[in-house]
Amino acid sequence: MKTRTITAIIAMAIFLPVVIYGQLPLLIMAYLLAIVALKEVLNMKNIKLYSLPGIFSVVALCLIMSPQKSDLVSLDYQVPFLTIMSLIMLSYTVMSKNRFNFVDAAFCMLAVAYIGIGFMYFYETRAAENGLVFILYALLVVWVTDTGAYIFGRLFGKYKLWPEISPNKTIEGFVGGIACSTIIAIIFSLNYDMPLSIMPLILVTWLFSMFGQLGDLVESALKRHFDVKDSGNLLPGHGGILDRFDSFIFVLPLMNIFLINFQ
Repeated sequence: MKTRTITAIIAMAIFLPVVIYGQLPLLIMAYLLAIVALKEVLNMKNIKLYSLPGIFSVVALCLIMSPQKSDLVSLDYQVPFLTIMSLIMLSYTVMSKNRFNFVDAAFCMLAVAYIGIGFMYFYETRAAENGLVFILYALLVVWVTDTGAYIFGRLFGKYKLWPEISPNKTIEGFVGGIACSTIIAIIFSLNYDMPLSIMPLILVTWLFSMFGQLGDLVESALKRHFDVKDSGNLLPGHGGILDRFDSFIFVLPLMNIFLINFQ
């Protein structure tokens, strides 16, 4: 617990100032976090980041994460480049004489989409109008949901949510986490100029809370499939980068679709 607390304090001391400042430092941090998370996922499949498929995956990840308002890389170039990267990845299955096979290629490309889209929206959310408010809102929704799910699960947990995937999670905790996220919706509705009135904001907050927990379960399913405890060991007491950002990877794209676009 002591190690976990110290790690959290140090991480927040680095993370929050960069998020508050935004701009280039946040973009660089988003890229670094995404590359580390991609490395963690590929390691589960025994695909090294410095291998040819790993390098192809990093290039594809960087293309997906390119800022949408950038003059350097536009959507007109992203799609053709990603198509080429997919074809190269598939061609490598032949070059490697199927040591790197079709399933491996599909795994790499899905890992790139899974990590890249989530972290791309991390930067894009902050760059949006009132972006800092939305980033803090997303962080608090996830944190309060996690805390509420833990407390409700410990106090009232009786029915397992999905024991084959995450044995400790309960239906009571899942519902309790969603209920606790209501607090964040009310606080932000009363103190900030949110795009939705309070009742619609509560409803979309419940949606984000639910999908945040689903994102955590998706990563749990991935780890259970590959029989690993944590995605990595970069954060002592917390595991890897993906262990900490699995919920945000699901919440941030949905928040852009159902909330930020209403501005």
